Amino acid sequence: MRTLNFAKRNFKELIRDPLSLVFEIALPLFLLFIFQQFDIPAENYKLENFTPSIILFGFSFITLFTATLIAKDRTSSFLIRLGTSPMKPRDYIIGYICSLLPIVLVQSLLFFLTAVIMGLTLTVSIIPTILASMVISVFFISLGILIGSLVSEKGTGGLGSIVVQLVCFTSGMYFPKDSVGGVFEIICKILPFEACLNILQSVLNNDFSNLTVANIVVFAVYFVGVILLSIIVFRKRMISDNK
Repeated sequence: MRTLNFAKRNFKELIRDPLSLVFEIALPLFLLFIFQQFDIPAENYKLENFTPSIILFGFSFITLFTATLIAKDRTSSFLIRLGTSPMKPRDYIIGYICSLLPIVLVQSLLFFLTAVIMGLTLTVSIIPTILASMVISVFFISLGILIGSLVSEKGTGGLGSIVVQLVCFTSGMYFPKDSVGGVFEIICKILPFEACLNILQSVLNNDFSNLTVANIVVFAVYFVGVILLSIIVFRKRMISDNK
């Protein structure tokens, strides 16, 4: 019950800043619309491939959004006051994640609705893609919690921007890693963003030929690792901030 109440509080805090929410949804939608007007003759920009890219791009802003919320709570001493409650660090993490999932769901639904209006074929595979996107969003939210626990509110903007750029250039959103090769291709394989995009594209297109075991392993390692690390760092920050 405490975790649920905490999640409700976080959700209310998030919707108090509607401008950020609008920007978070409007910018990806604008990119989805504008790139389709260019009619670029490349596989990356076909609606069935670019829509998952836009969803992933939107998640990078979720990371920034989450990091800012955590940093604000630390600055306002809100977490210091909560430190006296019987809640455990994992309860706080779950509370933050649950408060953001409704926003993620609305975001994904709007992206697919726009894509369908623009010509994406309406298929049953959209439903499992949305479910897969919800799972992937947990990774991005946890990453935001980790960043917000590590740096101040001023620092979240810089690190959050790095995450946005990494998503854009290492996921294959704009161009495949094969077109560059070398060290860049290795970096793309090591980071989780290409794996996230491959998962979404494969589920949406019901074609798993491009989804490798390496993609699943990389995503699973980052997913579990970032969640555990966010809990550990969050706990240490709460202890240090309470001293």
